[in-house]
Amino acid sequence: MNPVVHTDATLHVRAGETADGPFTTVITPESAGWEFSGLRVLELPPGGSHEITTGDAEHLVLPLSGGCRVDCDGESLRLTGRESVFSRVTDFAYLPRDAEAVISSRDGGRFALPSARCERRLPVRYGPAERVPVEPRGAGNCSRQVTNYCLPDTFPADRLLVCEVLTPGGNWSSYPPHKHDEAREGESRLEEIYYFEIRRGPAGAGVAYQRVYGTAERPVDVLAEVRDGDAVLIPHGWHGPSMAAPGYDLYYLNVMAGPDPERAWLICDDPAHAWVRATWDSAALDPRVPLTSAAGPVRKED
Repeated sequence: MNPVVHTDATLHVRAGETADGPFTTVITPESAGWEFSGLRVLELPPGGSHEITTGDAEHLVLPLSGGCRVDCDGESLRLTGRESVFSRVTDFAYLPRDAEAVISSRDGGRFALPSARCERRLPVRYGPAERVPVEPRGAGNCSRQVTNYCLPDTFPADRLLVCEVLTPGGNWSSYPPHKHDEAREGESRLEEIYYFEIRRGPAGAGVAYQRVYGTAERPVDVLAEVRDGDAVLIPHGWHGPSMAAPGYDLYYLNVMAGPDPERAWLICDDPAHAWVRATWDSAALDPRVPLTSAAGPVRKED
């Protein structure tokens, strides 16, 4: 029996394709065809509010634009948020499984709700922007910024892993291509969602590209032209590069979770391209990186 080949048609989720009520993007484990990772993007008008039920999954409330108040389990958390994903690192809230929460926004905004099915119920918590590690990664035209909101060494959770990557226009990130789909030494099993936003240019919307490929035993073949609000699902296989077109800075939110007993982000590079990492030792970091901090943009807009 031939294996199922995952392609753009099944793994590229275009903006608005899964919209449901106030949610512009809805990706569940069921719709993705896997077990753990999910993402919803909530859009609220000025003065708007929405009640969510977390069910069997822990969540973050992570502002993409605007600020909000999050009421859950008797706690009221005020998130300053940000003007856009390119303006600053944001604060965020952690919501446990089996909870009801109300998200309200005086001025309106868009809020990512990354989630992971989990077993433990942890307390509601606030994540200050100033405590979020910002990591410059790579060098030369592989330079990018990784903002580590909810990783094993940055914020406690049961299964959920969340970070965001900002890639200056013309650069490649998520490179060398890597995977995390086997339980073995140095690698963990993680389902992953890439959610994209692209900084607009003077003539309008920008564009970027995402590559995902697999093996003969577990085939994947995706080369997606992604635009603002698109997502790409990665059930397994090598993923990368994420290619920012010249002139258009690229943002993506990574949501990961998997079945391994240890909450870890362990990856394996594609051996054909792993040598690229060694070239970074003699190359300079792109001076545009980092693009943002908790205080705001690192450099003024042109």
